[in-house]
Amino acid sequence: MFYAFDLSLESQEGFDQVVNALQTSFLVKFVIWGVVSALMYHFVAGVKHLFMDMGYFEELESGRHAAIANIVIAAVLIVLAGVWIW
Repeated sequence: MFYAFDLSLESQEGFDQVVNALQTSFLVKFVIWGVVSALMYHFVAGVKHLFMDMGYFEELESGRHAAIANIVIAAVLIVLAGVWIW
């Protein structure tokens, strides 16, 4: 990803190469989707932990429900990211 970012900033031709790869290459789209998926899950889990720091969802049952909600919300966001990328 850093290589693509560097290449896109070097020249107009480099930028065009990166744009072409992002639009046509399945592997590039899959890698981007994987990175975005990891960030989405990490963000949702971070929000859950912020609520836990405030004292919510600390009991076993509510913590279990929060974990399930975390996975479901992250899965929905990951699917939406896949639709957006492809």
